Amino acid sequence: MDIATYTREVHRTCDIEDRRELLILTALGIAGESGEVVDLLKKTLYHSHSLDITTLNKEIGDLLWYMTLLCDTVGLTLEDVMQANVDKLRQRYPDGFDPQRSQSRQE
Repeated sequence: MDIATYTREVHRTCDIEDRRELLILTALGIAGESGEVVDLLKKTLYHSHSLDITTLNKEIGDLLWYMTLLCDTVGLTLEDVMQANVDKLRQRYPDGFDPQRSQSRQE
């Protein structure tokens, strides 16, 4: 599935149109779904549970739903965000990750 199709599907399953309400919904949704991912990984790492990839996939999908909706609400696309992130990291670490550059960076 491409990002434009996914974005349309996100809107198909969201009935909120008010921008302020969308911002609140997406912020709370991202926080909540991030917590779901963290909890699943915590149980795997510290409670001897097996990593349930199917559940992890669903939780990451829920997180992506909210992130896509947030991007669209503020006029960004996931492509915009992905490119900006790659540009930032290439500038910060032109030769790949470097722990020393990480410790001494100014931002």
